[in-house]
Amino acid sequence: MSTTKDFTDHVMATYGRFPLTLVEGKGARVSDDVGREYLDFCMGIAVCSLGHCHPRLVAAIQQQAAKLMHVSNLYLNEPQGLMAKEMNEFEVQIPGKIFFSNSGAEANDGLIKSARRYGHHKPQANGKPRFEVITFQQSFHGRTLGSMAATGQAKIQQGFDPMLPGFRYLPYNDIAALENAVSDETVGFLLEPVQGEGGVHVATKAFLEALDALCKKHDLLLMFDEVQAGFGRCGQAMAWRAIAPDIKPDGISWAKGMGGGVPIGAFWLSDRTIDDSGKTLASLMGPGSHGTTYGGNPLVCAAAIEVLREIREKNLSANALHQEQRIRAEIASWKLPVITDVRGLGLLLGVGLRADLIPTPEGSTAALTVVKSLMAEGLIVPPAGPETFRLLPPLNVTDAEIDEALSIIHRTLSCFK
Repeated sequence: MSTTKDFTDHVMATYGRFPLTLVEGKGARVSDDVGREYLDFCMGIAVCSLGHCHPRLVAAIQQQAAKLMHVSNLYLNEPQGLMAKEMNEFEVQIPGKIFFSNSGAEANDGLIKSARRYGHHKPQANGKPRFEVITFQQSFHGRTLGSMAATGQAKIQQGFDPMLPGFRYLPYNDIAALENAVSDETVGFLLEPVQGEGGVHVATKAFLEALDALCKKHDLLLMFDEVQAGFGRCGQAMAWRAIAPDIKPDGISWAKGMGGGVPIGAFWLSDRTIDDSGKTLASLMGPGSHGTTYGGNPLVCAAAIEVLREIREKNLSANALHQEQRIRAEIASWKLPVITDVRGLGLLLGVGLRADLIPTPEGSTAALTVVKSLMAEGLIVPPAGPETFRLLPPLNVTDAEIDEALSIIHRTLSCFK
Protein backbone atom coordinates (compact mmCIF):
# COMPACT_ATOMS: atom_id res chain seq x y z
CA MET A 1 0.00 0.00 0.00
CA SER A 2 1.30 3.47 -0.91
CA THR A 3 1.97 5.80 1.98
CA THR A 4 2.57 9.51 2.43
CA LYS A 5 6.25 8.69 2.95
CA ASP A 6 6.37 7.15 -0.55
CA PHE A 7 5.31 10.49 -1.97
CA THR A 8 7.68 12.45 0.25
CA ASP A 9 10.64 10.26 -0.67
CA HIS A 10 10.01 9.61 -4.35
CA VAL A 11 7.54 12.06 -5.94
CA MET A 12 8.39 15.65 -6.91
CA ALA A 13 6.60 18.16 -4.71
CA THR A 14 5.10 20.11 -7.63
CA TYR A 15 1.62 20.01 -6.08
CA GLY A 16 0.35 21.34 -2.78
CA ARG A 17 -1.38 18.03 -2.17
CA PHE A 18 -4.15 17.55 0.36
CA PRO A 19 -3.47 14.80 2.91
CA LEU A 20 -5.91 12.40 1.30
CA THR A 21 -5.14 9.12 -0.46
CA LEU A 22 -7.99 8.03 -2.74
CA VAL A 23 -8.14 4.37 -3.68
CA GLU A 24 -11.57 3.63 -5.16
CA GLY A 25 -14.45 5.42 -6.85
CA LYS A 26 -17.92 4.74 -8.19
CA GLY A 27 -20.21 7.36 -9.66
CA ALA A 28 -20.01 10.60 -7.68
CA ARG A 29 -18.25 8.99 -4.70
CA VAL A 30 -14.69 8.04 -3.80
CA SER A 31 -13.14 6.22 -0.84
CA ASP A 32 -9.79 6.80 0.85
CA ASP A 33 -7.21 4.35 2.16
CA VAL A 34 -8.91 4.08 5.55
CA GLY A 35 -12.34 3.40 4.09
CA ARG A 36 -13.94 6.83 4.47
CA GLU A 37 -16.31 7.84 1.67
CA TYR A 38 -16.48 11.28 0.09
CA LEU A 39 -18.81 12.98 -2.35
CA ASP A 40 -16.53 14.06 -5.19
CA PHE A 41 -17.38 17.42 -6.74
CA CYS A 42 -13.86 17.87 -8.09
CA MET A 43 -13.88 14.91 -10.49
CA GLY A 44 -10.21 15.22 -11.35
CA ILE A 45 -10.91 18.93 -11.99
CA ALA A 46 -13.76 18.43 -14.47
CA VAL A 47 -12.24 15.28 -16.01
CA CYS A 48 -14.58 12.45 -14.96
CA SER A 49 -17.66 13.63 -16.86
CA LEU A 50 -19.55 10.40 -16.16
CA GLY A 51 -18.29 9.97 -12.61
CA HIS A 52 -15.89 7.27 -11.52
CA CYS A 53 -15.77 3.87 -13.24
CA HIS A 54 -18.86 4.34 -15.38
CA PRO A 55 -19.80 0.89 -16.78
CA ARG A 56 -19.89 2.08 -20.41
CA LEU A 57 -16.42 3.62 -20.13
CA VAL A 58 -14.96 0.65 -18.26
CA ALA A 59 -16.32 -1.77 -20.88
CA ALA A 60 -14.88 0.30 -23.74
CA ILE A 61 -11.43 0.35 -22.12
CA GLN A 62 -11.50 -3.39 -21.40
CA GLN A 63 -12.60 -4.32 -24.90
CA GLN A 64 -10.10 -2.08 -26.68
CA ALA A 65 -7.24 -3.05 -24.34
CA ALA A 66 -7.79 -6.67 -25.32
CA LYS A 67 -7.75 -5.77 -29.01
CA LEU A 68 -5.17 -3.00 -29.70
CA MET A 69 -3.85 -0.34 -27.33
CA HIS A 70 -1.27 1.56 -29.34
CA VAL A 71 -0.02 2.09 -32.86
CA SER A 72 2.15 4.88 -34.22
CA ASN A 73 0.46 7.83 -35.89
CA LEU A 74 2.45 6.78 -38.95
CA TYR A 75 -0.54 4.47 -39.50
CA LEU A 76 -4.31 4.83 -39.36
CA ASN A 77 -6.31 3.49 -36.44
CA GLU A 78 -10.05 3.04 -36.54
CA PRO A 79 -11.03 4.56 -33.15
CA GLN A 80 -9.19 7.82 -33.91
CA GLY A 81 -11.12 8.33 -37.13
CA LEU A 82 -14.41 7.51 -35.43
CA MET A 83 -13.61 9.88 -32.57
CA ALA A 84 -12.83 12.75 -34.95
CA LYS A 85 -16.07 12.11 -36.84
CA GLU A 86 -18.04 12.04 -33.59
CA MET A 87 -16.55 15.37 -32.51
CA ASN A 88 -16.98 17.13 -35.85
CA GLU A 89 -20.49 15.95 -36.64
CA PHE A 90 -22.11 16.06 -33.21
CA GLU A 91 -20.04 18.43 -31.08
CA VAL A 92 -18.38 21.15 -33.20
CA GLN A 93 -20.83 20.98 -36.11
CA ILE A 94 -18.52 23.09 -38.29
CA PRO A 95 -16.30 21.57 -41.03
CA GLY A 96 -12.74 21.19 -39.75
CA LYS A 97 -9.93 18.80 -38.83
CA ILE A 98 -8.72 17.51 -35.46
CA PHE A 99 -5.30 16.72 -34.01
CA PHE A 100 -5.28 14.44 -30.96
CA SER A 101 -2.86 15.11 -28.09
CA ASN A 102 -2.55 13.89 -24.51
CA SER A 103 -3.50 16.99 -22.53
CA GLY A 104 -5.00 20.46 -22.66
CA ALA A 105 -1.63 22.18 -22.43
CA GLU A 106 -0.46 20.26 -25.50
CA ALA A 107 -3.68 21.14 -27.29
CA ASN A 108 -3.15 24.83 -26.58
CA ASP A 109 0.44 24.58 -27.79
CA GLY A 110 -1.00 23.19 -31.00
CA LEU A 111 -3.29 26.19 -31.39
CA ILE A 112 -0.38 28.56 -30.75
CA LYS A 113 1.73 26.78 -33.39
CA SER A 114 -1.18 26.89 -35.82
CA ALA A 115 -1.59 30.62 -35.27
CA ARG A 116 2.10 31.20 -35.99
CA ARG A 117 1.85 29.08 -39.14
CA TYR A 118 -1.09 31.24 -40.21
CA GLY A 119 0.99 34.34 -39.51
CA HIS A 120 3.62 33.05 -41.95
CA HIS A 121 1.00 32.30 -44.59
CA LYS A 122 -0.73 35.68 -44.11
CA PRO A 123 2.15 37.97 -43.02
CA GLN A 124 2.38 41.68 -42.26
CA ALA A 125 2.43 44.22 -45.07
CA ASN A 126 6.24 44.31 -44.86
CA GLY A 127 6.44 40.55 -45.36
CA LYS A 128 7.42 39.68 -41.79
CA PRO A 129 5.34 36.95 -40.13
CA ARG A 130 2.58 37.81 -37.71
CA PHE A 131 3.10 35.90 -34.46
CA GLU A 132 1.45 37.67 -31.53
CA VAL A 133 -1.41 35.90 -29.77
CA ILE A 134 -3.50 38.03 -27.41
CA THR A 135 -4.89 36.29 -24.33
CA PHE A 136 -6.59 37.58 -21.18
CA GLN A 137 -5.83 38.32 -17.57
CA GLN A 138 -6.64 35.50 -15.09
CA SER A 139 -6.61 32.98 -17.92
CA PHE A 140 -5.07 29.53 -17.59
CA HIS A 141 -3.87 27.62 -20.64
CA GLY A 142 -1.43 25.07 -19.20
CA ARG A 143 2.10 24.61 -17.85
CA THR A 144 4.23 23.86 -20.90
CA LEU A 145 6.45 26.80 -21.85
CA GLY A 146 4.11 27.80 -24.67
CA SER A 147 0.82 27.48 -22.80
CA MET A 148 2.36 29.03 -19.68
CA ALA A 149 3.45 32.07 -21.69
CA ALA A 150 -0.13 32.34 -22.98
CA THR A 151 -1.51 32.29 -19.43
CA GLY A 152 -2.36 35.73 -18.08
CA GLN A 153 -1.24 35.10 -14.49
CA ALA A 154 2.18 36.21 -13.28
CA LYS A 155 2.23 33.62 -10.48
CA ILE A 156 2.24 30.81 -13.07
CA GLN A 157 5.27 32.28 -14.84
CA GLN A 158 7.46 33.25 -11.88
CA GLY A 159 10.86 31.57 -11.88
CA PHE A 160 10.68 30.40 -15.49
CA ASP A 161 11.86 33.50 -17.33
CA PRO A 162 12.35 34.31 -20.08
CA MET A 163 8.87 33.54 -21.34
CA LEU A 164 8.23 32.59 -24.95
CA PRO A 165 7.69 35.98 -26.65
CA GLY A 166 4.61 36.89 -28.61
CA PHE A 167 1.83 37.24 -26.03
CA ARG A 168 -0.11 40.14 -24.53
CA TYR A 169 -2.82 40.01 -21.87
CA LEU A 170 -5.97 42.13 -21.90
CA PRO A 171 -8.71 42.52 -19.27
CA TYR A 172 -11.36 39.82 -19.66
CA ASN A 173 -14.82 40.98 -20.80
CA ASP A 174 -13.53 44.51 -21.46
CA ILE A 175 -14.74 45.49 -24.93
CA ALA A 176 -13.13 48.93 -24.71
CA ALA A 177 -9.71 47.33 -24.18
CA LEU A 178 -10.06 45.60 -27.55
CA GLU A 179 -10.27 48.83 -29.51
CA ASN A 180 -6.54 49.51 -29.79
CA ALA A 181 -5.31 46.01 -28.98
CA VAL A 182 -4.37 44.82 -32.45
CA SER A 183 -0.86 45.50 -33.75
CA ASP A 184 0.74 44.65 -37.09
CA GLU A 185 2.22 41.55 -35.43
CA THR A 186 -1.07 40.23 -34.01
CA VAL A 187 -2.32 36.99 -35.52
CA GLY A 188 -5.10 35.92 -33.17
CA PHE A 189 -6.91 35.75 -29.85
CA LEU A 190 -6.99 32.77 -27.48
CA LEU A 191 -9.48 32.69 -24.60
CA GLU A 192 -11.58 30.50 -22.35
CA PRO A 193 -15.33 31.10 -22.86
CA VAL A 194 -15.55 30.33 -19.14
CA GLN A 195 -12.37 30.89 -17.15
CA GLY A 196 -11.88 28.01 -14.72
CA GLU A 197 -8.72 28.15 -12.63
CA GLY A 198 -8.67 31.95 -12.77
CA GLY A 199 -11.83 32.29 -10.68
CA VAL A 200 -14.75 31.04 -12.83
CA HIS A 201 -15.64 34.02 -14.99
CA VAL A 202 -18.03 33.78 -17.95
CA ALA A 203 -17.45 35.72 -21.15
CA THR A 204 -20.38 37.92 -22.10
CA LYS A 205 -22.16 37.51 -25.41
CA ALA A 206 -21.27 41.09 -26.34
CA PHE A 207 -17.59 40.48 -25.60
CA LEU A 208 -17.39 37.34 -27.74
CA GLU A 209 -19.26 39.05 -30.58
CA ALA A 210 -16.90 42.04 -30.38
CA LEU A 211 -13.91 39.70 -30.55
CA ASP A 212 -15.42 37.89 -33.52
CA ALA A 213 -15.97 41.17 -35.36
CA LEU A 214 -12.43 42.33 -34.60
CA CYS A 215 -10.97 39.08 -35.91
CA LYS A 216 -12.91 39.37 -39.14
CA LYS A 217 -11.87 43.01 -39.56
CA HIS A 218 -8.14 42.33 -39.13
CA ASP A 219 -7.91 38.76 -40.50
CA LEU A 220 -7.12 37.27 -37.09
CA LEU A 221 -7.78 33.80 -35.72
CA LEU A 222 -10.40 33.40 -32.99
CA MET A 223 -9.42 30.42 -30.83
CA PHE A 224 -11.35 29.02 -27.87
CA ASP A 225 -9.77 27.09 -25.01
CA GLU A 226 -12.55 24.69 -23.98
CA VAL A 227 -10.27 22.37 -22.03
CA GLN A 228 -12.34 22.63 -18.84
CA ALA A 229 -15.59 24.02 -20.21
CA GLY A 230 -16.35 21.81 -23.21
CA PHE A 231 -18.42 18.71 -23.91
CA GLY A 232 -21.62 19.44 -22.01
CA ARG A 233 -20.25 20.90 -18.79
CA CYS A 234 -21.61 24.37 -19.55
CA GLY A 235 -24.97 23.18 -20.87
CA GLN A 236 -23.99 22.84 -24.53
CA ALA A 237 -21.64 20.50 -26.35
CA MET A 238 -19.41 23.54 -26.94
CA ALA A 239 -19.21 26.18 -24.21
CA TRP A 240 -18.89 29.15 -26.59
CA ARG A 241 -22.21 28.12 -28.18
CA ALA A 242 -23.95 28.46 -24.81
CA ILE A 243 -22.96 32.15 -24.84
CA ALA A 244 -22.81 33.30 -28.48
CA PRO A 245 -24.21 30.51 -30.70
CA ASP A 246 -23.75 32.31 -34.02
CA ILE A 247 -19.95 32.59 -33.74
CA LYS A 248 -17.79 30.23 -35.80
CA PRO A 249 -14.30 30.00 -34.27
CA ASP A 250 -11.14 29.20 -36.19
CA GLY A 251 -9.65 26.90 -33.55
CA ILE A 252 -10.69 25.05 -30.39
CA SER A 253 -8.72 23.12 -27.78
CA TRP A 254 -10.07 20.41 -25.48
CA ALA A 255 -9.03 17.80 -22.92
CA LYS A 256 -10.33 16.97 -19.41
CA GLY A 257 -13.97 15.86 -19.74
CA MET A 258 -13.69 14.48 -23.27
CA GLY A 259 -12.03 11.30 -22.01
CA GLY A 260 -13.88 10.75 -18.75
CA GLY A 261 -10.59 9.89 -17.04
CA VAL A 262 -8.27 8.65 -19.78
CA PRO A 263 -5.49 11.08 -20.86
CA ILE A 264 -6.65 12.65 -24.10
CA GLY A 265 -6.64 16.16 -25.54
CA ALA A 266 -7.25 17.63 -28.98
CA PHE A 267 -7.31 20.79 -31.02
CA TRP A 268 -9.52 21.59 -33.99
CA LEU A 269 -8.93 23.92 -36.93
CA SER A 270 -11.59 25.17 -39.30
CA ASP A 271 -11.77 24.06 -42.91
CA ARG A 272 -12.62 27.59 -44.01
CA THR A 273 -10.80 28.86 -47.11
CA ILE A 274 -7.99 31.32 -46.34
CA ASP A 275 -6.73 32.40 -49.78
CA ASP A 276 -7.62 32.54 -53.46
CA SER A 277 -6.01 29.17 -54.12
CA GLY A 278 -8.65 27.43 -52.01
CA LYS A 279 -6.23 26.49 -49.22
CA THR A 280 -7.95 25.84 -45.88
CA LEU A 281 -6.83 26.85 -42.42
CA ALA A 282 -6.61 23.24 -41.24
CA SER A 283 -4.40 22.30 -44.19
CA LEU A 284 -1.63 24.63 -42.96
CA MET A 285 -0.72 21.98 -40.39
CA GLY A 286 0.52 19.43 -42.88
CA PRO A 287 3.00 16.54 -42.63
CA GLY A 288 5.97 17.40 -40.41
CA SER A 289 4.30 20.42 -38.78
CA HIS A 290 3.22 18.69 -35.58
CA GLY A 291 3.32 15.27 -33.97
CA THR A 292 2.78 13.06 -30.94
CA THR A 293 3.73 9.55 -29.90
CA TYR A 294 0.69 8.67 -27.81
CA GLY A 295 -1.96 11.17 -28.90
CA GLY A 296 -5.06 9.62 -30.45
CA ASN A 297 -4.07 6.04 -29.70
CA PRO A 298 -6.78 3.37 -30.08
CA LEU A 299 -7.29 2.88 -26.33
CA VAL A 300 -8.03 6.48 -25.38
CA CYS A 301 -10.08 7.16 -28.50
CA ALA A 302 -12.26 4.08 -28.00
CA ALA A 303 -12.87 5.21 -24.42
CA ALA A 304 -13.57 8.85 -25.32
CA ILE A 305 -16.03 7.90 -28.06
CA GLU A 306 -18.23 6.21 -25.47
CA VAL A 307 -17.94 9.17 -23.07
CA LEU A 308 -19.13 11.63 -25.71
CA ARG A 309 -21.90 9.30 -26.88
CA GLU A 310 -23.14 8.81 -23.33
CA ILE A 311 -23.23 12.59 -22.77
CA ARG A 312 -25.09 13.11 -26.04
CA GLU A 313 -27.49 10.17 -25.86
CA LYS A 314 -28.48 10.82 -22.24
CA ASN A 315 -28.63 14.61 -22.84
CA LEU A 316 -26.39 15.22 -19.84
CA SER A 317 -25.81 18.83 -20.88
CA ALA A 318 -29.47 19.44 -20.02
CA ASN A 319 -28.87 17.92 -16.60
CA ALA A 320 -25.96 20.33 -16.15
CA LEU A 321 -28.32 23.26 -16.70
CA HIS A 322 -31.00 21.71 -14.48
CA GLN A 323 -28.58 21.24 -11.61
CA GLU A 324 -27.10 24.72 -12.08
CA GLN A 325 -30.51 26.28 -11.49
CA ARG A 326 -31.11 24.13 -8.42
CA ILE A 327 -27.69 25.05 -6.98
CA ARG A 328 -28.14 28.76 -7.64
CA ALA A 329 -31.64 28.86 -6.14
CA GLU A 330 -30.64 26.96 -3.01
CA ILE A 331 -27.50 29.00 -2.30
CA ALA A 332 -29.39 32.27 -2.88
CA SER A 333 -32.02 31.18 -0.33
CA TRP A 334 -29.39 30.87 2.40
CA LYS A 335 -28.47 34.56 2.35
CA LEU A 336 -25.12 33.75 3.97
CA PRO A 337 -22.88 36.84 4.30
CA VAL A 338 -19.76 34.76 3.59
CA ILE A 339 -20.94 34.00 0.03
CA THR A 340 -20.49 36.86 -2.43
CA ASP A 341 -21.90 35.23 -5.56
CA VAL A 342 -22.17 32.11 -7.69
CA ARG A 343 -20.47 32.38 -11.08
CA GLY A 344 -20.23 30.11 -14.08
CA LEU A 345 -22.36 28.05 -16.43
CA GLY A 346 -23.89 24.59 -16.07
CA LEU A 347 -21.74 22.46 -13.80
CA LEU A 348 -18.67 24.68 -14.00
CA LEU A 349 -19.58 26.87 -11.03
CA GLY A 350 -17.56 29.02 -8.68
CA VAL A 351 -18.75 30.07 -5.24
CA GLY A 352 -17.23 33.43 -4.30
CA LEU A 353 -16.21 34.01 -0.68
CA ARG A 354 -15.73 37.01 1.61
CA ALA A 355 -12.18 36.48 2.79
CA ASP A 356 -12.61 38.91 5.70
CA LEU A 357 -15.13 36.55 7.32
CA ILE A 358 -12.91 33.45 7.07
CA PRO A 359 -10.08 33.02 9.60
CA THR A 360 -7.16 31.98 7.42
CA PRO A 361 -3.69 30.77 8.46
CA GLU A 362 -0.77 32.86 7.26
CA GLY A 363 0.35 31.80 3.80
CA SER A 364 -3.01 30.23 2.95
CA THR A 365 -6.19 31.58 1.35
CA ALA A 366 -9.85 31.77 2.21
CA ALA A 367 -10.64 29.31 -0.57
CA LEU A 368 -8.17 26.72 0.75
CA THR A 369 -9.54 27.10 4.28
CA VAL A 370 -13.06 26.38 3.04
CA VAL A 371 -11.95 23.53 0.76
CA LYS A 372 -10.23 21.82 3.70
CA SER A 373 -13.30 22.34 5.91
CA LEU A 374 -15.57 20.82 3.27
CA MET A 375 -13.23 17.86 2.84
CA ALA A 376 -13.37 17.22 6.58
CA GLU A 377 -17.16 17.06 6.22
CA GLY A 378 -16.99 14.58 3.33
CA LEU A 379 -17.16 16.82 0.23
CA ILE A 380 -14.23 17.21 -2.19
CA VAL A 381 -14.07 20.46 -4.20
CA PRO A 382 -11.14 22.36 -5.80
CA PRO A 383 -10.25 26.02 -5.26
CA ALA A 384 -10.25 28.58 -8.08
CA GLY A 385 -8.03 31.41 -6.97
CA PRO A 386 -7.81 32.81 -3.42
CA GLU A 387 -11.50 33.57 -2.81
CA THR A 388 -13.48 31.02 -4.85
CA PHE A 389 -14.10 27.28 -4.77
CA ARG A 390 -15.45 25.30 -7.69
CA LEU A 391 -18.31 22.84 -8.00
CA LEU A 392 -17.46 20.31 -10.74
CA PRO A 393 -19.66 17.25 -10.18
CA PRO A 394 -20.16 14.62 -12.89
CA LEU A 395 -22.62 15.59 -15.60
CA ASN A 396 -24.92 12.73 -14.56
CA VAL A 397 -25.06 13.87 -10.93
CA THR A 398 -28.43 13.27 -9.30
CA ASP A 399 -30.74 15.62 -7.41
CA ALA A 400 -30.02 13.69 -4.23
CA GLU A 401 -26.25 14.05 -4.63
CA ILE A 402 -26.57 17.79 -5.29
CA ASP A 403 -28.77 18.14 -2.21
CA GLU A 404 -26.25 16.25 -0.09
CA ALA A 405 -23.40 18.47 -1.27
CA LEU A 406 -25.41 21.64 -0.68
CA SER A 407 -26.25 20.49 2.83
CA ILE A 408 -22.53 20.06 3.60
CA ILE A 409 -21.70 23.46 2.08
CA HIS A 410 -24.45 25.21 4.04
CA ARG A 411 -23.46 23.59 7.30
CA THR A 412 -19.79 24.43 6.77
CA LEU A 413 -20.18 28.02 5.57
CA SER A 414 -22.73 28.85 8.27
CA CYS A 415 -19.81 28.73 10.73
CA PHE A 416 -18.18 31.78 9.09
CA LYS A 417 -19.93 34.93 10.26
